[in-house]
Amino acid sequence: MLGEGMLKGLAETAKNFAGSFVSKDRLTTVQYPEERAPVIENTRDFPFLVYDGADDASDEAKLAGLRCVACQICEKECPPKCIYIVKSTDKKPDYVGKPQIYPARFDIDISVCMSCQICVEVCPFEAIKMDTEFELSTTDRFGGLLYDREQLARSNQHYHKIHPTEAAEVDARLAEEKAKSEAKAKAAAEAAALKAAAAAAPKPVVPAAIEQKEPTA
Repeated sequence: MLGEGMLKGLAETAKNFAGSFVSKDRLTTVQYPEERAPVIENTRDFPFLVYDGADDASDEAKLAGLRCVACQICEKECPPKCIYIVKSTDKKPDYVGKPQIYPARFDIDISVCMSCQICVEVCPFEAIKMDTEFELSTTDRFGGLLYDREQLARSNQHYHKIHPTEAAEVDARLAEEKAKSEAKAKAAAEAAALKAAAAAAPKPVVPAAIEQKEPTA
């Protein structure tokens, strides 16, 4: 029938319109800011840097716990080029205890960021994720929207609050990698100890060959 699809669409629209007067689940608007719609887990707005530690950790502890190793992959892959990273000149242990370079500077220009999440997808260290915070307006259109590493740092607890399913998967994967790394380091230490013990053991003394004389007639 000609126009059947259009009629079905209009009927669905009319159903939702009428239902919005009697069912709160069908309401399409809320009285913001007094009322706020619940944020779903898949919401993404702007990036933040994950650090391992508590929400109320000191600034030094936050920066020390950052998972970022300043590999600059996100900076290179960012389409609008809103990420700026400067590598450190020294190293600090990462989550498996391996010395790693860390970002001496990590800036994101929120006014340029397009929330594409490419930085999250390319990060091999699970160090950058997407936040759900959207009320970031400011009177300073330049400095106020340029976030440094201190402003970007969010705890792993915060990550679990906004993206619990994804955060649990990430923690399980990191724990598995840490267990493998510790097992490998333990095996290497045991092998080195056995090698050292073998080298320190006294070598057996081989007696000199006794010269045999031919019997005389």
